[in-house]
Amino acid sequence: MSNPSDGSWRSAVIYQVYIRSFADGDGDGVGDIAGLRSRLPYLADLGVDAIWINPWYPSPLADGGYDVADYRDIHPAFGTLDDAERLITEAHDLGLRVILDIVPNHTSDQHVWFQQALAAAPGSPERERYVFRDGQGEDGSLPPNDWHAAFGGPAWSRTPDGQWYLHLFAPEQPDLNWDNPEVRAVFESILRFWFDLGVDGFRIDVAHGMVKDPALPDLGLPEFRVLAEEGQDHPHWDRDGIHGIFRSWRAIADSYAGRRLFVAEAHVRPGRLADYLRPDELHTAFNFDFLKCPLEADELREVIDRSMSDLAAVGAPATWVLSNHDETRHVTRYGRAYTGVTAPLRNRHQPTDLALGTRRARAAALLMLALPGGAYIYQGEELGLYEVEDLPEEVLQDPTWERSGHTLRGRDGCRVPLPWSGDTPPFGFGPPGSTPWLPQPRDWKAYTAEANQADPASMLHLYRSALSLRRAHAGLSGEEFRWLDGPQGTLLFERGHGLLCAVNLSHRSVRLPEACSPLIASGPLDKDGLLPSDTTVWLRRD
Repeated sequence: MSNPSDGSWRSAVIYQVYIRSFADGDGDGVGDIAGLRSRLPYLADLGVDAIWINPWYPSPLADGGYDVADYRDIHPAFGTLDDAERLITEAHDLGLRVILDIVPNHTSDQHVWFQQALAAAPGSPERERYVFRDGQGEDGSLPPNDWHAAFGGPAWSRTPDGQWYLHLFAPEQPDLNWDNPEVRAVFESILRFWFDLGVDGFRIDVAHGMVKDPALPDLGLPEFRVLAEEGQDHPHWDRDGIHGIFRSWRAIADSYAGRRLFVAEAHVRPGRLADYLRPDELHTAFNFDFLKCPLEADELREVIDRSMSDLAAVGAPATWVLSNHDETRHVTRYGRAYTGVTAPLRNRHQPTDLALGTRRARAAALLMLALPGGAYIYQGEELGLYEVEDLPEEVLQDPTWERSGHTLRGRDGCRVPLPWSGDTPPFGFGPPGSTPWLPQPRDWKAYTAEANQADPASMLHLYRSALSLRRAHAGLSGEEFRWLDGPQGTLLFERGHGLLCAVNLSHRSVRLPEACSPLIASGPLDKDGLLPSDTTVWLRRD
């Protein structure tokens, strides 16, 4: 990916590296920078433009690294700052840009700031960096309000001196007070620290949640919700005050030669995402509406239209994503009767038809990569991996498992370490004899990168071929897009001049447009040239 100044970030394909589960270089069972460096040629050969690395900072790992204890260093299990600099240099040499995760809504409870806050008195400057409040009731023994935490239970924990602190996620993740100028200044210096080391951008965790209503009013809701209700002035989601912060961040990014990229994780109501992507704010944002959409033609068309029209109003590109480290892998979702997201925080309810899910996942991948804008690939989706839903209870590490009283299994099933080679675990994830931090299914021997490479019809070859065509074909390089008429239950659109994408999500084979030749298909076409169900094809006009 070239620097964003030339606009190429608008169509970049970015590969998400969940570093604990990508590749283990030292044999301790945990993925690390050494393992990632060894696999950079694989990623360059895949054809992506950049990598996004989930948090690699020092952390107690109460929430998989999203509880950061030091924003300017590397977790010892992952390597050192010198290792990180070498990785950035080697990635750049291969034409890959590097995007880091930044977690500005909260820190770890082991961060020096929070330890200082606990040791300080109520009302002190140390506590003003976080959201501390007195409790309700005569003795202050009730939480300050009725807010709920994402991983279960109340969003407040009490300190030994009787005050309460806010944590919208786990108790080990106290929320920062973004009305505090010191908090704002320190995070600006963190951005500069990594930009100076050569990092090309940041994915912003919980970008919609950093600013709170200082009055902290009750919500009146029975449980945590990730979105504000329509028309609601929500006290901790998607508040207008966030945009001033992002304007200052954008000014910092633009001060660097070639500029740097920001992508927001912002769960907001339809129509609100564009506010984050105005020309002086962030560059792109994850498209959760697309990720959560059922694999049905009418609903997909509505989401695609709305995404592109909303963002076009501020001159921003859409981005498309099918899976990530927080959601059930889409091979599993698409193998069920309902193909949209059923939150991975809930226990599974339906059996999965993996053959069906794989066929639909291949079709969805070609659809995603044919759309104008950027795209994100979650590690392992290019291998066809499915959600591991039968992990033994004793290995589960997602905080939801404990916070829910062992009723919700959490997100570990999409974070199982990748299989690279061989017939038995650890499948090349680490040296022979090492034990990955989460166990891999034995039947993943058919899903390794090595096995995929040996099969010309594999998911890996599909991704490589599609990404190569995406780079080479002039029709996919711009943002021109128009719908064409097609049979019920299908999507048909044209990119540029002469490249068509046809997606058949109906229950019958359909005829392809006339005077067109297939460039790539997610599965075999019928002998008479019809497009089967759950299949996507890219076509060139003859």
